[in-house]
Amino acid sequence: MPEDVPYPGTIILDVDARDVERRIFRVRETIPVAQAGELTLLFPQWLPGYHAPQAPIELFAGLVLEAGGQDLRWRRHPVNVQAFLVDVPDGVDAIEARFQFLSPTDPAQGRVVVGPDLLMLQWNTVLLYPAGYFARRIEVDAALRLPEGWQHGCAMEAANDGDRLRFPPVPLDVLVDSPVIAGRNFRRIALDDQAQVHLAMAADAPDQLDATPEQIALHRALIEEADLLFGTRPFDRYEVLFALSDTIDSIGVEHHRSCEAATLPGYFTDWDESFSRRDTIPHEFVHSWNGKHRRGADSWTPSFDRPIGNSLMWVYEGQTQYWDRVLCARSGLWAPEHALGALALTAATHEVRAGSRWRPMSDTTRDPIIAARAPLPWPSWQRSEDYYSEGALVWLDVDTRIRELSGEARSLDDFARAFFGAEAAGDWGTRTYVFEDVVAALEQLAPFDWHGFFAARIEGKHEGAPLAGIERGGYRLVYRDEPTTYWANTEKVAGNLNLTFSLGLTVAADGAVGEVLWEGPAFTAGLTAGSTLLAVQGKPFSLEVLRDAVRACRGPLQVQLRTGKRERSLVIANCSGHRYPHLERVAGATRRLDDILRPRRATA
Repeated sequence: MPEDVPYPGTIILDVDARDVERRIFRVRETIPVAQAGELTLLFPQWLPGYHAPQAPIELFAGLVLEAGGQDLRWRRHPVNVQAFLVDVPDGVDAIEARFQFLSPTDPAQGRVVVGPDLLMLQWNTVLLYPAGYFARRIEVDAALRLPEGWQHGCAMEAANDGDRLRFPPVPLDVLVDSPVIAGRNFRRIALDDQAQVHLAMAADAPDQLDATPEQIALHRALIEEADLLFGTRPFDRYEVLFALSDTIDSIGVEHHRSCEAATLPGYFTDWDESFSRRDTIPHEFVHSWNGKHRRGADSWTPSFDRPIGNSLMWVYEGQTQYWDRVLCARSGLWAPEHALGALALTAATHEVRAGSRWRPMSDTTRDPIIAARAPLPWPSWQRSEDYYSEGALVWLDVDTRIRELSGEARSLDDFARAFFGAEAAGDWGTRTYVFEDVVAALEQLAPFDWHGFFAARIEGKHEGAPLAGIERGGYRLVYRDEPTTYWANTEKVAGNLNLTFSLGLTVAADGAVGEVLWEGPAFTAGLTAGSTLLAVQGKPFSLEVLRDAVRACRGPLQVQLRTGKRERSLVIANCSGHRYPHLERVAGATRRLDDILRPRRATA
């Protein structure tokens, strides 16, 4: 078990990230030792923000350990493959380690983090640390070498030291929580008047950084709306590490004083073509409060070899997804109709998914460990990490219920400020909570059986979506034959056709069938994910041919498909045209949802 005592000495870490063509990080590390005997060195395994043991140990290679010029034999732990055992000789006060992190050159190998013109460095992939200590009690002095002319962004300020960037010595947990973005094409923009929050951008091409003043103003509005929501900041500085690229993989990962967000290269230059992807920065920024500053007690561990528990992920991620949609609307990153369209899609998805009949949402909090986000054959039945999206619907229910119970005097905004806000200036650490703390905070706002409320929705099995928040918000879920603008944009960005609520499947531009809805029409006909559509109603497949066929269909729909080497024809029965989810205002109802999405800047 790790101990909460200082590690004797400071680890010196030197990372060479200049080999961007082969995407290899080369590492030299000096690890002080206090005594002779067996030493266990660990590769970080359980990583905050991933909710699972996501350590890419398979990409770690070339380990050499030396002391005083003498090669030291090492052996891997017989059970824990992230642990390396070495016998420290007498008279040795430090071990020298050399190794490489072979970052993926293809998405099939893992998350691609290096391209010819930019990279994202996660420190946990380029270090070993001694077992037996809290991560906060191990100090690391890190340096980084980048290709000539590249600039960087990081939550830790660095100084130039010859051909290196040298970072200040920090505890191991702070280092791992402070990734670096770097690139040949780089731009850094302040997003607040205090210059505490910055957008640090790297792109594949210089013109992709050409954000207009109007676009930057919307991101500044996001920061302002978050400040108004939470009241105080749990950080001294914050860097949005934003990659605009199709050479590295898209991702969003939260950190306490920064976030990693990799998105479409045309995020700014094709602004109106990809607005449905603008929720990434709001989501990860909210996590500084919800998930980093405040965290479920079983999601905090003292070191990276201790397993993480996820029982409160429906707060950590579910409420964060709720707030990212709200803040998108309040800041203007989305029009209100886009936020309504996003809620409609989420509500309708859970309305038709059958998995909640057998698996409670609480059990999906284990999915990062069970499935590790691998593709599933029947996600609508198996369920995936539904604590995100279904959790967001539950928190909409909580928000509207607080408003109703308090005569519109209180809301979930008040909970956010009281529960997630920093208690005092300089309160930048992690404070944990348990389920009873959530219940107690809500009962202070609006007396109600919140314990029973969550027990039913989080622990219980059910059929359909939790729609009470939408209905109490003054709307109802309906279906129409034309999509919302949000829906149409998600299809455009994904390059697919989403027929979940008509045929019960999604299809890519090349005819590849994506998800098939459990017990939906396509399921009943015998379609499966991984098949490829060849023809529809006798016409060669294209997305337009399929879209037009569904629009005209009032009966059976015939498709020809290939599964593996086998070709066959199937009939999808009871096709009755397109069905797209919308939220429709209810006449005479209190429009709580409209108020939730309304900007706070004008009334602050």
